[in-house]
Amino acid sequence: MSSLDRLDEFGFEAAAIVLGPEGERARRGDVTLVRPWRSVTKTLTGFTAALALQEGRVDLEDEAGPPGATLRHLLAHASGYFYESESTLQAPGLRRHYSNYGIDEAARHLERALGRELGDWIPERLAGPLGMTALEWTGSASVGARGPLTDLALFAGELLRPTLLEERWYTELTSVQFPELVGIMPGFGKQEPNPFALGLEVRGHKTPHWTGAGNSPATIGHFGMLGTAFWVDPEADLALVIGTSHDFCDAHREVMPRLADAVLEEFAG
Repeated sequence: MSSLDRLDEFGFEAAAIVLGPEGERARRGDVTLVRPWRSVTKTLTGFTAALALQEGRVDLEDEAGPPGATLRHLLAHASGYFYESESTLQAPGLRRHYSNYGIDEAARHLERALGRELGDWIPERLAGPLGMTALEWTGSASVGARGPLTDLALFAGELLRPTLLEERWYTELTSVQFPELVGIMPGFGKQEPNPFALGLEVRGHKTPHWTGAGNSPATIGHFGMLGTAFWVDPEADLALVIGTSHDFCDAHREVMPRLADAVLEEFAG
């Protein structure tokens, strides 16, 4: 039995791609179907911010968002913004409060610094160089991307073996920001701590979690509430990209960890 046969356990349409440092190792299902990425979009925004950092266009300590907040706070869900509102729940840096609005505000700061919309810059500086020719950017930097799993796999492969970012900026992108912060992980409850990098979730020691028990704490990635997700495990040197036809639900909470562990058992090492 292949590890990807576990996709049948979802009970609805699902597809996946497994990647190693050399490229694709396995695929199953319709990996060319254009799917909504929803919150997986945040990882593209984080990567774009790292490109802007590398070029000296912005600084993570730039004032941005609510009083006392910086670009770093916004990208790491530590600005204090509510989920979908410019209202604040608390002062910056006190709690990991997941916020679409905060990511969108980070994107507005980037656009002012770049003098361009991300919808123009991302195809030129990220999607184009990686060959993500089917990526659709609909305007929201937090939830607006759409595309096939083949394009998402190209992005996951870049995170596994970076070519566009220098080591310094790749490390900044993927490192936990404000590591002590506690917060609610959407769909999985309170996590103490709840580590995030710049637009990327970091697995850490969260439990329960949508990755596998065998995934290393350094695993990065994201899931979207419309059924698309990916993780990159630098210790296993593997990545997994998943797409389903169902909104995130109990089946995802149950099957995705088992799928991840099966993929690690089959392909790691």
